[in-house]
Amino acid sequence: MNPTETTEALVARICRAAKAAAAPMACAGTAAKNDALRAMAQGLRARSGELKTGNAADVEAGRSRGLAAAVLDRLLLTDERISQMADGIEEVVALPDPVGGIERMERRPNGLLVGRMRIPLGVIGIIYESRPNVTADAAALCVKSGNAVVLRGGSEAIASNTAIARILREALSTAGLPADAVSFIPRTDRSAIDAMLTQEENIDLVIPRGGEGLIRSVAGKSRIPVIKHYKGVCHAYVDEGADIAQSVAICVNAKAQRPGVCNAMETLLVHEAIAPSFLPPAAEALFRAGVEIRGCPETVRLVPKALPAKDSDWGTEFLDLILAVRVVPSMDAAIGHIRTYGSLHTEAILTRDHGRAMRFLREVDSSLVLVNASTRFNDGYQLGLGAEIGISTTKIHAFGPMGLSELTTTKFVAFGDGQVRR
Repeated sequence: MNPTETTEALVARICRAAKAAAAPMACAGTAAKNDALRAMAQGLRARSGELKTGNAADVEAGRSRGLAAAVLDRLLLTDERISQMADGIEEVVALPDPVGGIERMERRPNGLLVGRMRIPLGVIGIIYESRPNVTADAAALCVKSGNAVVLRGGSEAIASNTAIARILREALSTAGLPADAVSFIPRTDRSAIDAMLTQEENIDLVIPRGGEGLIRSVAGKSRIPVIKHYKGVCHAYVDEGADIAQSVAICVNAKAQRPGVCNAMETLLVHEAIAPSFLPPAAEALFRAGVEIRGCPETVRLVPKALPAKDSDWGTEFLDLILAVRVVPSMDAAIGHIRTYGSLHTEAILTRDHGRAMRFLREVDSSLVLVNASTRFNDGYQLGLGAEIGISTTKIHAFGPMGLSELTTTKFVAFGDGQVRR
């Protein structure tokens, strides 16, 4: 790397190289891509010492900068975590290859056979923070789906990400695929992101992974389509006549199993007809799990230990053991609340009424809507994708967890036997 090269020139050069690598990646067969992925996993395991050396520099720099203990923990690479990264790549090997599949084949009245062939998107730009495992996860998914990827990680993990990317690139080259299919921007200044977001001729899609501030900044500056996921304000609605014991268990899981993630429940809505029998045992179970409840006046009346909710609590992604609770007079009111304060991420209805469940599924417009199940299931692994690159709350081009299929699109193909248009 030329140290005198400007950040803008460096980013443009990296993105052009990724664009050149996208064509051979799109044509690569499943066996070639799987061989490359196996070499990537093997390289991570074999060179774990190199990874830990780079990671130790990042962790020490993070301590000196005063990073929080939780951030340092996400940053740390141990032998176990390196092995998990390699295992994750090998899991991608086992997934079906979506590229080249032909869907919805139909014969037209003139005999023309028309279908849609699944193809890679091209070059995907991924901007992310903190966790170095994202470098390996994102690269593996992009390689398997026939895409090239340009990665720009956070400054706190620069040495770790650089080492991981170097190993992955060498594995691609060893397997006979272009190393530039996994490209990494080694500059940590913000101008690198800004420069990347102007590369609309070389990058086809940008996926930011991180906090709401990062995602809004990327979406505001990008000339390239962006998959957005600002926050996860997830709701569960306990309908009148719900199974109380089942609903309590679901709500505790949705809020307390892992409160700091985007698919954790942030607001609980309870029909007024069931609130007197449901809220007291639900609140006790939530209190035992360490949850602070901030409730509407009726909630506070039924649960005296609850704190009065502020207007700002509705629509807040707490990412903590804090839950907003509102008693509502009807399903219409619950759906209206979700439409006002939700983030199109995940909503659940807890009910024994099939018709009301189906109405909720039709009328609530989020990336996953569940019946009698925890919001925590909005996850690529849990929904059968095998792996995901993130969760989209944007309806174009994908909605919900993005797996291999969501990293592709379709083109029309037609098979004829001499047909001409009249």
